[in-house]
Amino acid sequence: MALTESLMIDIGSPLPSFALPEPGSGRMVSSETLTGKPVLVAFICNHCPFVLLIREALGAFGHDYQPRGLQLIAINANDATAYPDDSPDKMAEFAAQSGFSFPYLYDESQSAAKAFGAVCTPDFFLFAPDGTLFYRGRFDEARPGNQIKPDGRDLRNAADALLEGRPAPALQQPSMGCNIKWKSADAGA
Repeated sequence: MALTESLMIDIGSPLPSFALPEPGSGRMVSSETLTGKPVLVAFICNHCPFVLLIREALGAFGHDYQPRGLQLIAINANDATAYPDDSPDKMAEFAAQSGFSFPYLYDESQSAAKAFGAVCTPDFFLFAPDGTLFYRGRFDEARPGNQIKPDGRDLRNAADALLEGRPAPALQQPSMGCNIKWKSADAGA
């Protein structure tokens, strides 16, 4: 594991275009279906200890915010050949065990991760209905070993502000986790 912080791309950046399969259902999900809606895109995987720590809290976040109109998409971009625990056949099981009520997509080519500027798991990108980045940063301050229970406080504050028409949080701290497992040494950020 290489501890990595998110890149903190510019607020106002556009939602990248993507069309990715959901291994659990076989359906394709694209960014075009999200136009005009607030959306959270979370880059996660099945084996990262940072994701394992927050996965149930992320599932609860989905159950709390989807009824309020927030669309959620999780994406796994890890090289499943080198990291078989992140393979598509294990993603549906992971999503079910985590309580996800939102699509968990597979980015086999890693093109979506590159387009978003995602570099770690978890890495969060919250977009306003106009398709511009509103928040990028951490879920909360919980980390493996720091004895803080994950509650999604930072992401919840940002989602509340977006859904209530308030400005984005001024303080946005980077997410931290395992680096995305790129297919070749020169492919990653």
